[in-house]
Amino acid sequence: MSALPGDRSPGETRPTRDLESERILAGIGLLILAVACFTTLDTATKISVAGVPILMGVWFRYAFQAVATTLFLLPRHGTAILRTAHPRFHALRGALLLSTSIFAFLSLRYMPLAEFTAVVLIAPLVVTLLAATVLKEQVSALRWSLVAGGFVGTLVILRPGSGTFSWAILLPLGLVLTNACFQVLTSRLAQTESPLTMHFYTGWVGTLIASCALPFAWTALPSWHLWGVLCIMGVMGSIGHFLLILAYQRAPASTLTPYLYAQIGFATLGGWLVFSHIPDTGSLIGMGMIAACGAAGAWLTVRERRVPIEPAET
Repeated sequence: MSALPGDRSPGETRPTRDLESERILAGIGLLILAVACFTTLDTATKISVAGVPILMGVWFRYAFQAVATTLFLLPRHGTAILRTAHPRFHALRGALLLSTSIFAFLSLRYMPLAEFTAVVLIAPLVVTLLAATVLKEQVSALRWSLVAGGFVGTLVILRPGSGTFSWAILLPLGLVLTNACFQVLTSRLAQTESPLTMHFYTGWVGTLIASCALPFAWTALPSWHLWGVLCIMGVMGSIGHFLLILAYQRAPASTLTPYLYAQIGFATLGGWLVFSHIPDTGSLIGMGMIAACGAAGAWLTVRERRVPIEPAET
């Protein structure tokens, strides 16, 4: 039984503190701040696509993050941050995240912010699908039902066959697929690579690939307002990813994943404040289904990991 506030044993000068719980709470707080940054990034992105060529916006977002990461990490870690046993996987990971960003820019040109965010957040459920089909991992019937529920929620938002449906609505599904592949590769690299090294290479790979297309996309922007929007994108993307790394250093992914769905709430608020958009009833139902299935999947992961693993028979 834990001691009541104010109770102290002889010789004790201060109450005992649960440092592990404090680390987990700090991780949750950092994650919520990170998703708030990502919502601000998505909001700025939706503003930018109206006046900035998409490839130019993507390049600026990655170049800003790559330079900021380098200035922050190199003085603290030196060339150790460059050491890797899998340079080709880092290149593939960077290319996947760049593809994800391009899909995001294209999607935000056509979709409301909240609905876009909800569809994107089915990625953890798609990772479950890939784990079963590609990695041949065992997936329970309950997990399959959560994956199905998340996809049904997506269909409720996209509503194929309705008058509002168009080919552009499929763009976030491309984002979900590339992001899920990115997450699977990240989980494999994380077994041998430092998160900071992964973050460093991801930014520079995206910048270098986008730089190849930059001469064909560069244009003079009509106002300093758009340059300000691009700077907000760079700052929020950089800060958000740093906060995400700090969060995962303090708490396990299975604990943090349910709180990722706070981004739907932030996106709904941002869409209302900036674009005067309020999701309709169907979209709200679909968003709720995705959030519930995703959070339940994370809870299931926590429960499964608490079950002792029986030794294999030989």
